[in-house]
Amino acid sequence: MEASDPKLSFEIALGKLESIVESMESGEVPLAELLAKFEEGTLLLKVCETRLKNAEMKIEQLKKQKDGSSTFEKFDASRED
Repeated sequence: MEASDPKLSFEIALGKLESIVESMESGEVPLAELLAKFEEGTLLLKVCETRLKNAEMKIEQLKKQKDGSSTFEKFDASRED
């Protein structure tokens, strides 16, 4: 699994990551399995980060000025319009 894997959507990667975190938090996972889950979780986190960064870049590219020319502004998710 790679962060650029086009088959793995953000939603699927996030769901798998949440499942891994829940199983790790249960405290009932053997150490060897825990390490494997941690490694898989790290890869899934990279997938999620890549998908979010790509979405942010697309949003920045789609922002247009009133005259129709493109402008690249930093995307601020906390901003309320």
